Amino acid sequence: MASLTETKDRVVDRVRLMGSGRTYLRILGVLFLLVVLYYLIGAVWIHTIDDDTSFVPPNPIPGGSRSVDMAAALVEREVDTHRWTANDPFFLPGSMLDNMPNYQMGILYAVSRFGTALTEQLARSRGTSAVDPDVDRAAGLLKYPGDVWMFNFSASLAPTATSESQYRAAVKALRAYNQRVAAGTATFDVRADNLIETLERFISDLGSASAVIDEHLTERSGFPISTSADDIFYQNKGRLFAYYMLLTALGEDFRQVLAERNMGTVWNQVLSSGSDAAEQRVWVVLNGSTSSQFVPSHLASQGFLLLRLRTQLREAQQVLVR
Repeated sequence: MASLTETKDRVVDRVRLMGSGRTYLRILGVLFLLVVLYYLIGAVWIHTIDDDTSFVPPNPIPGGSRSVDMAAALVEREVDTHRWTANDPFFLPGSMLDNMPNYQMGILYAVSRFGTALTEQLARSRGTSAVDPDVDRAAGLLKYPGDVWMFNFSASLAPTATSESQYRAAVKALRAYNQRVAAGTATFDVRADNLIETLERFISDLGSASAVIDEHLTERSGFPISTSADDIFYQNKGRLFAYYMLLTALGEDFRQVLAERNMGTVWNQVLSSGSDAAEQRVWVVLNGSTSSQFVPSHLASQGFLLLRLRTQLREAQQVLVR
């Protein structure tokens, strides 16, 4: 009788263990599902490729430079309005994103090229004049790496300045400079040669971007889907969008110069090509070869639009030289 009771107790204990084990598995399953939903829903919620070419700076400075306003507004939009994602650590949903970080980095790179043009040409009355301190600070901050979070363990174990903090400081410096332009105490020199040199910086960068596309098409095209093709496409898209927006604003800053050179038609062609390149949209970046019968190459089509813009920028330069 005692042995029968002991057997019964063992069976009851096993049932309890099995029940508790199933409970733990259910808890683990629910936790796993919550984590998956956190990343997926969070990533979808954050993901934004904002290529709205009707965008205008929300708080322009009266009497200041339109292109400086645009540069500051583009950076602020990506950092604060849409949220900077290129440096998101693994525990944030943004770390799952790929296209948006590349797009944002492309925008920042183009704006940093404009920052260099400001430093060396536009914000100086002549090449021998002093560099504007706010412009110099902004240009340096815009070159800060975009993937730095609160810690950069490759450099130090101590906390460091985040990408966002540096870019916000750059926006502040650009606006401080533009306030002084509006007040007449800082220079924004709207000479034809300054516009020529600024366009040269854009042209040079577009040439570099086309070389990256060419290398990829030569060495890694053919497979329908490629993560590297995806990265290149959205980095270039960010650059093309930012360049188009800056060119639109530069047209306002240099309106008198363009009118004196009778460049209305030429400049409109530049902006039309820039808009086409900036607004190219695809659901999935396909990586077909240039001779593929069935799979398109979105990089090849982007490269065509990019080179058309580059050619028309070169034509605009030639008219400005006359």
